[in-house]
Amino acid sequence: MSVPIRTLGTGAYALNVSAQGLGCMGMSEFYGQPDDDQSMAVIHAALDAGVTFLDTADMYGPFTNERLVGRAIASRRDDVVLATKFGNERGEDGSRLGINGHPDYVRRACDASLERLGVDHIDLYYQHRVDTRVPVEETWGALKELVDAGKVRRLGISEAAPDTIRRAHAVHPITALQSEWSLWSRDVEDDGVLDTVRELGIGFVAYSPLGRGFLSGAITSLDDLDPHDFRRHAPRFQGENFQRNLDLVQRVKEIAVAKGVTPGQLALAWVLAQGPDVVPIPGTKRLSYLRENIGALDVTLSPAELSALDEVAPRGAAAGDRYADMSSVYR
Repeated sequence: MSVPIRTLGTGAYALNVSAQGLGCMGMSEFYGQPDDDQSMAVIHAALDAGVTFLDTADMYGPFTNERLVGRAIASRRDDVVLATKFGNERGEDGSRLGINGHPDYVRRACDASLERLGVDHIDLYYQHRVDTRVPVEETWGALKELVDAGKVRRLGISEAAPDTIRRAHAVHPITALQSEWSLWSRDVEDDGVLDTVRELGIGFVAYSPLGRGFLSGAITSLDDLDPHDFRRHAPRFQGENFQRNLDLVQRVKEIAVAKGVTPGQLALAWVLAQGPDVVPIPGTKRLSYLRENIGALDVTLSPAELSALDEVAPRGAAAGDRYADMSSVYR
């Protein structure tokens, strides 16, 4: 199949990307043990299939994911729309140093990412989290400098609140907001974020569109997860929350069976159906899941099917917070 193109943002800073991207985080951390050879094969297969929008961040690994992506695209840079992020500062030993939006750090972080990725520019550079100690105008002033210098082509922001989005956008146009959005994480529909980005002509990049894998239907017990998988400690995978969320997935499965698709494909098709300005970036390090995810691009949902999904997975249906500590989101 031919992967369609969607446009993030408007005007001079619009960005054409594949309608589905590839989230690379789990290849290096959080979702079990890394396998760089396998991950390289997945990235190459994604590019061959037309999924050319790759998403990474300096804090994944930390730092190792950018190096992995850089190696994978070394001979194919022109084929790739490359997105990375700064702001969740970490040490080489993996220690978490907090959220950092200071202008001098922004400049250092960008230069370090360029070196690790082995590229001379970043197509889309996100502020990963908002530093409440630093006015967003100061952070974005430094980001604008990076655009003017040619190190970064377009700018994005992640998990930001409506007022923060507006203030950043006034300094330099935002091409894309990246936040969690799926059938079990629909906060952006209620907190003004979605309305704000659409008013301003900002694209929406949906991370964890498969509900951290839960909506794939492949997780039925914590035993299905690697001992080092961070989801073992995530609120939605704990106690009664786990069972309630399994019940939600079972309802999604029933619709998927009737449709003749997998639950994961149905969940991705739902995100894609939310508008032409929305691009999901499911992450995987397995070729079989990559192929399954790409298959979602061929799934069209009727108004009746969309309505049925709204009934079985309404806003707020998922049990438990998205993170154990929600203090860094929507600021």
